[in-house]
Amino acid sequence: MATAVHRNGSLSTVSLQGFMLVGFGGGAETQALLFTVFLVLYVVTILGNLTMIMVITLDARLHSPMYFFLKNLSFVDLCYSSAIAPNALANFLSASKVISFEACATQLFFFSLLATTEAFLLAVMAYDRFMAICSPLRYPVTMCPTVCARLVLSTYCGGCLNSIVQTSLTFRLPFCSSNRIDHFYCDVPPLLQLACASTALNELFLFGLCGFIIVSTTLAVLVSYGYITVTILRMHSGSGRHKVFSTCGSHMMAVSLFYGTVFVMYAQPGAVASMAQGKVISVFYTLVIPMLNPLIYSLRNKDVKDALQRLRQRHSLVTRGGK
Repeated sequence: MATAVHRNGSLSTVSLQGFMLVGFGGGAETQALLFTVFLVLYVVTILGNLTMIMVITLDARLHSPMYFFLKNLSFVDLCYSSAIAPNALANFLSASKVISFEACATQLFFFSLLATTEAFLLAVMAYDRFMAICSPLRYPVTMCPTVCARLVLSTYCGGCLNSIVQTSLTFRLPFCSSNRIDHFYCDVPPLLQLACASTALNELFLFGLCGFIIVSTTLAVLVSYGYITVTILRMHSGSGRHKVFSTCGSHMMAVSLFYGTVFVMYAQPGAVASMAQGKVISVFYTLVIPMLNPLIYSLRNKDVKDALQRLRQRHSLVTRGGK
């Protein structure tokens, strides 16, 4: 249901079939080009993250806390992009571009849940590296499998809490008869633009919660890597220092890309009004970053590259044996 505004200023409830995702606009050629770009990004994202999950699961040498968190990051990225890309791809080929209220609320819920989970998970991964490098003797006890599982579960709980708050507050608003969402998926800022009632409380929660999540997790990452940097500089072994820098550099690259784009979109005043810029930024953190994360960790990580090589050799031996 939605609320229509009549010429005399009164409000009445009308029944709309759903929202229409405007997307990027443009003619058939533009839509075809965008479909191709999104499809390539999504396919690479699926292949890259599934490969990371498979390699870490199958190679016993990667059964450590760091790779346990990395496998969960790949799983979150896979689900994260899947909450957005399939519907966006269908809309590029559709004339109506309609999404039902229920589907819109569901998409917003899972998008918010997974995005928040990723933010917390990146902070947990920074803490893991801090413990491994700065307290190596305590590390096996501190980051035992039970603790790791609880940390991952807590990231999902934090994501679920933020998602419930954002989704419930957004869909309690009365929406005007215009059902055109100026975006390619259901998100809080473009939905607030369609509301008839005051959205001050919603914007306060969006800015406050997202700001708190981003600032707190970023602070955790910065403090962890501050201690890590000091510890690395005290190392006498050049090879050990290079290995640590390589591993931590991959994580810092992923963190910078994710937090930077999310901060621009959600954790600054006036973010709700900047939809044109928001669409481009959204493509980056919903599709590009989930695609880049496996590449960043695999290309810069010797252990992952060695594991991939062992899997290739094992597959080659099995293939030859079958012949």
